[in-house]
Amino acid sequence: MEKVYLTKDGKEKLKSELNRMIRVDQVELIESLKEAREKGDISENAEYESAKSDLETLSRRISKMQDRLNRSEIITYSKSDKISMLSKISIKNKKTNTIINWTLVPENEVNVREGRISFNSPIGTALLGKKVGEIVDVQVPAGIMQFEILEIL
Repeated sequence: MEKVYLTKDGKEKLKSELNRMIRVDQVELIESLKEAREKGDISENAEYESAKSDLETLSRRISKMQDRLNRSEIITYSKSDKISMLSKISIKNKKTNTIINWTLVPENEVNVREGRISFNSPIGTALLGKKVGEIVDVQVPAGIMQFEILEIL
């Protein structure tokens, strides 16, 4: 059983979303299904079939989310001289001389606009365990990128 790594905030967001799905979305879909069933013959009732399909889809999503929560492990950051999960880093793209600031987060907490990339991504994986001053070659779909680690914040 593979672990799902989450931050404390990430786990709370997942719990909140699951709670909303169960207490709001599922209740609404059950009510829609009930209303569609009351309209008569369900064998030719597109509204009933749609509500039934939506409820089945939601039930699968709820089940997957519950499984993720059951397999989850909270990760925390501890300052180190090596890059680890949740490290905030400053690196320089050697080809473009662009300085980039990233935080390495679990996959479900990625937000590139906020500078949050997955520690399981090709770049994140290549950076894990590296120290300030090291040059890291990363194989990406466009070729090899080279980064210099400037700072671990």
